[in-house]
Amino acid sequence: MAIKAIIFDVDGTLADTEDAHRIAFNRAFAECNLGWNWDIALYGKLLEVTGGKERIRHFIETCLPGFVKPDDYEGFIRNLHAVKTGHYTAMLRDGLIPLRPGIKQLIVDAYRSGIMLAIATTTSPENVATLLEVGLGKGWADYFSANGCGDIVPHKKPAPDIYEWVLRELKLGAADCIALEDSHNGLRSALAAGIKTYITTNPYTRKQDFTGATAVFDDLSDLPNFYRVIGLREN
Repeated sequence: MAIKAIIFDVDGTLADTEDAHRIAFNRAFAECNLGWNWDIALYGKLLEVTGGKERIRHFIETCLPGFVKPDDYEGFIRNLHAVKTGHYTAMLRDGLIPLRPGIKQLIVDAYRSGIMLAIATTTSPENVATLLEVGLGKGWADYFSANGCGDIVPHKKPAPDIYEWVLRELKLGAADCIALEDSHNGLRSALAAGIKTYITTNPYTRKQDFTGATAVFDDLSDLPNFYRVIGLREN
């Protein structure tokens, strides 16, 4: 069956964003006078928790047993995450987080071939928009028929909610689509929605278990090979 849609994860898939997120979290902690620091090893473990606000909450509740929660604990987390997002989007606007090899050409080629494109991510709409505006230009949204991001579904990856939401928006069945992911949680999410999934690894996810993926790639620098694997004609 010919592919009718490609659904993209964002962080670690469209761009190597994870260390930029880590740096942005640390800048937010410093700005808010918290004295916290997430090093690479710790952040690698925290990435098992999907979603920035959820990651902050998990860190507080598992790593800071003496932390006194403010009265408005949820508001505290939301504000801290908003400060972090500000630092992260500034890095994006400064061009410090380019798209991964092959990603822009894949988007252009698929779009020209009449294949629908969509986003399925837990990152915020602001992060997605800034990353793709820098990478694809101000008309980036024209490429995508559905943009599933942030908190629009009740359960984040590895739950299938975000992929199921995207399928409804596209009005397609799971068998008509493929997903492009970078992590074990993302793979579990897409597979739970019944979608054939391809993985492009990054330094944070390279050693994860990708059982169930149709194929695993280091990146998409060899697009002709990727097109052969997924059955897409190269323009």
